[in-house]
Amino acid sequence: MSSSLDNLKIGFIASGKMPQAIIKGILGSGMVKPSQVTMSDPNFNQKHIIEPLGVNITKDNKVVVDNSTLVFVGVKPHLVRGALREIKHKVTSNHIIVSIAAGISIEALESELPAGTRVIRVMPNTPALVQCGASVYVLGSHCKPEDGPVVKALCETFGVVQEIPERLMEACIGVMGSGPAYMYVAIEALADGGVKMGLPRPMALKLASQMVMGSGKMVLESGEHPGQLKDNVCSPGGTTICAVAELEQRGFRSALIHAVESAANRSLELGAIDKKAAEAEKK
Repeated sequence: MSSSLDNLKIGFIASGKMPQAIIKGILGSGMVKPSQVTMSDPNFNQKHIIEPLGVNITKDNKVVVDNSTLVFVGVKPHLVRGALREIKHKVTSNHIIVSIAAGISIEALESELPAGTRVIRVMPNTPALVQCGASVYVLGSHCKPEDGPVVKALCETFGVVQEIPERLMEACIGVMGSGPAYMYVAIEALADGGVKMGLPRPMALKLASQMVMGSGKMVLESGEHPGQLKDNVCSPGGTTICAVAELEQRGFRSALIHAVESAANRSLELGAIDKKAAEAEKK
């Protein structure tokens, strides 16, 4: 894995929360050196966060492209086309342009760049920051055979990654792209419950967080269905089955299903808004 990353020049257009999580995850793995990374911060608003990382910082997105081979476009969905138009005259056949924006399709990305540009959609999540992220990626129509392994190796420095067909991207966004927020809400609520029952808040937060992390690890490593793992904890007439019954009565499972659906649908809406705006500009 490391050999494909040793000489890779990586750029980030934008310096928000998700680009920061990715860059810190990549550097934290030790497989990419700070000198290989260039990040744009147009107003230097994030300079105090980025500068200690030791990466190259610029105010100019075009400088990022000049200094990089693989360029992450990390701006918000409604700003993606503008960012691509700004850099398009700097993009060559040697570049790989990676978008992490929800809702912006491969087709839309390719339409704003020179013909034949190698484009990849990646959806990571914020636990990349602690090398425990989950990512999926979609290769564009002009990608070379080696592009998939390169982006896979890069994403593996901060977690697990899987290639998917683009039609599954919205579902993945709903499950793992937005999913950390659901778990943070759950951890906060569990800690509140612990505090209600007498636990000091720091202890409640630590126990709840470790429990969520351990439960996920059990699912990944045991090979058992989560329903079976749940049953294993539920003794007849015990505390856990009473708690699970309460969750069922209050719609816990249904709420999570609808949360995934809502996030996925919003990604579709963002794509439709982007397409409509692009068509309006052509008129």
